[in-house]
Amino acid sequence: MLEFERMVGRMRPSDEMSLPRRARTRSSTHYQRGVKVKRLNAKLQAWVDARRRHHLSHARVQMARELGLNPAKLGKLDNHEQEPWKLPLPQFIEVLYFRRFRRYAPEIVMSIEDRARLQQQKKKARRAARQQQPGQTDSDRGSVPTEPPPSQPF
Repeated sequence: MLEFERMVGRMRPSDEMSLPRRARTRSSTHYQRGVKVKRLNAKLQAWVDARRRHHLSHARVQMARELGLNPAKLGKLDNHEQEPWKLPLPQFIEVLYFRRFRRYAPEIVMSIEDRARLQQQKKKARRAARQQQPGQTDSDRGSVPTEPPPSQPF
């Protein structure tokens, strides 16, 4: 019965501790076709799930993100063909985007995965640049100058 409860997701915390360690923790990496792949963070993964659930394109997901929409709340904005006064979700996002930005689509469209990959590359480049600066410690990187300013006569 424990296996069934774990599959359904209704485990008590005390039961979870009896599982092996690898079953208790979720790693930030997983293997896809034998290649180690880093998982997306929770915020970006929510947008990927919303894109699949509501059949949105990359451009429409980017428009919704720029509008500040919540991916968890897109379901109530979506028309389930029971409310004839509502627009379908993709067209609704386009109308809102045009009202706010006076453009029909973003100038540069990037998928969530590409955006995450670009952020990761920038982060690695910043770390590498920080490692290459010789003789600087964390306290030296602040905006406080290391030498006092020259005194000026009144």
